[in-house]
Amino acid sequence: MKILLTGVTGYVGKRLLPILIDQGHQLVCCARNLDRIEERWFEHPHIEWVEIDFLKPDSSSVFPKNLEIAYYLIHSMSTASGDFEELELTATQNFRKSISHTNVRQVIYLGGISNDENLSKHLRSRLNVEKELQKGPYALTALHAGIIIGSGSASFEIIRDIVEKLPIMITPQWVLTLSHPIGIRDVLKFLTGVIDQDSCLNQSFDIGGRDILTYKEMLLQYAAIRKLKRRIVTLPIMTPRLSSYWLFFITSTSYRLAVHLVNSLKVEVIAKENPLPKLLQIRPMSYVEAVEAAFTKIRQNQVYSSWKDALSSSAFDPHYADQIDVPEYGCYRNRQQIAFQTNPHKVLQTIWAIGGDNGWYYANSLWKLRGYIDKLSGGIGLRRGRTSPDEIKNGDALDFWRVLLADKTKMRLLLYAEMKLPGEAWLEFKIVSKNNQYSLIQTATFRPRGVAGRFYWGLSGPFHLFIFKGMARNLLKRASS
Repeated sequence: MKILLTGVTGYVGKRLLPILIDQGHQLVCCARNLDRIEERWFEHPHIEWVEIDFLKPDSSSVFPKNLEIAYYLIHSMSTASGDFEELELTATQNFRKSISHTNVRQVIYLGGISNDENLSKHLRSRLNVEKELQKGPYALTALHAGIIIGSGSASFEIIRDIVEKLPIMITPQWVLTLSHPIGIRDVLKFLTGVIDQDSCLNQSFDIGGRDILTYKEMLLQYAAIRKLKRRIVTLPIMTPRLSSYWLFFITSTSYRLAVHLVNSLKVEVIAKENPLPKLLQIRPMSYVEAVEAAFTKIRQNQVYSSWKDALSSSAFDPHYADQIDVPEYGCYRNRQQIAFQTNPHKVLQTIWAIGGDNGWYYANSLWKLRGYIDKLSGGIGLRRGRTSPDEIKNGDALDFWRVLLADKTKMRLLLYAEMKLPGEAWLEFKIVSKNNQYSLIQTATFRPRGVAGRFYWGLSGPFHLFIFKGMARNLLKRASS
């Protein structure tokens, strides 16, 4: 079948793509910027790529007419804007209008379970998206999931952050809320199982795992799996604002995302029974099985996608492609160039392993301090880490950087700062060759915004002198060891 896949750089879409290819489908994949796509998929003979932003209208001529199935997996909750409801509705309307000009007969949508009378803003937005999709000339199949448990998923990583870091957890009241977690593997089985199923057309189904648990039970079961002794003390006096700050400082979420999550965590999310598991012959995993499956991937360094890798809407974040060419004028720079005798591929491997648990090769305590300062000012801090310990792909999150370009052929890694700054910052690593002599060129670039930006660079400049020099030297030293 010819299938349109949106959200292909997101957590679910990234995992759905190889499954659909293995099943023999021909795909048309959408992305806001094609530079983020892995080379193996970009050049795949059974995938056609379309660069499109559904927040922009007039995209009806982009898609081929002979599409049969379409997946709508676009989500805007992590956007820097508070009005993500409007963003999601706009994107949905543009998608519906565009897809209506094709021969698509079924649209498959992954939303949230919304059986509670008092829905959070997030769940209400998911429901409104579904209602908007129902207006199209195609048949809609809507799947509603609660929290998704899998390596790299937001829910799993938040639980992991909390339990791994806190022997005694002073938690908000919402940890007593009932939820219906589901493993990512089961989500993918349901998403592919409903393809072209007549009994699933114009139908909606809740999907959940085998267990209904409170968040407290999930935290404690996770601790048991990890053989960690943990104690939870629940405080009923914590307001939603305090809860959001608690989640923000303990985990790797942004404050904006923490606010949305807290509002959703207060709502019971329990799937209604329906015939879909029996129809598709799917026996969902238990919560424990889903956590153990996640750790199998983590131990094997096979975390294929992470919630942190999805970029927020391009209407509010800097355009991804605009940052690949580092500006030349009106910028401050720290440039280190060091010749080396080491095999350049070993140096390249060391560059590709930077950040996360591997650290930044010099003055790691200062990098951590910078992360804490960023976190205190409402930024993301260093705790996003990295998805893989030794591989980097375009678009990956890397501590408080975003990978703009990771090109081993050209021996170039370019990072763009997503920390709170009075300006814009880039960090670039290149290996160049001249007269049979290799050199590492490491360049930190800062484009200030107003007087505050110039003051920031002047204040931090002395630290940059020895931090970046030490980082370049230690990088080469580690590569040669």
